Formats: sequence, structure tokens, C-alpha cells
Amino acid sequence: MVAAKTDQFGEELQKRANLFKALSHPARLQILQFLAQTRKCLTGDISENFPLTRATVNQHMKELKNAGLIYGHMEGAKIVYCLDLEKINELEEILGNFLEEMHLPADFCCNL
Repeated sequence: MVAAKTDQFGEELQKRANLFKALSHPARLQILQFLAQTRKCLTGDISENFPLTRATVNQHMKELKNAGLIYGHMEGAKIVYCLDLEKINELEEILGNFLEEMHLPADFCCNL
């Protein structure tokens, strides 16, 4: 059996890539911002707040849930969506560490 190419990289890089992949669509970034700006968990269909169909918003929500950035739980017949603050804080740390590890000086220039 052929190993996936991602298996050739360390676990930490794979973890980072999975989180960054979840952030790689503007709709998912907007959903995260929206949940952060409302400063509360939201119940039911949030697609009315976005220029996308309900099915498309739900697919993006699924991607964010799979990455652990949001969670949803049932309350009666509706789903309540919330940011996972622990995972958001972890994301902030991961991104900060990644950028710090690159050690780019302020005067960095790539001349060809």
C-alpha cells in the first residue's frame, strides 16, 4: 500500500496544515468572525447572515467542526453553534509559533 505524501512530514506540520486548510476559504473565515462578533452561541440556521445557500454554509460549518474550531450541540430541534475557545487559542499559538520559527528579519527581501 502506498503511503500518503503527507505522512512524510512530521505530526506537528500535519496538524498545522489541517488547521490552516480549515481556514483556507473566505466563507469559513467569515463564519468564524461572525461567531466571534456575536459573542455568543447561535441557534439554528445562520445562513441568512451570509451570501451563500444554506447547504453551502452547512458544508463550511462541517469543515470548521471537523477542524475543531467550532462545535454544535442539539437543543430541542435546533443546533447551537459556538466557537471552541480552547481550539481558537491553540490556533493562535500554532500560527504564532509557525511564524516565529521562520525567523524572517524585518529587512527580509527575496532577490532573484
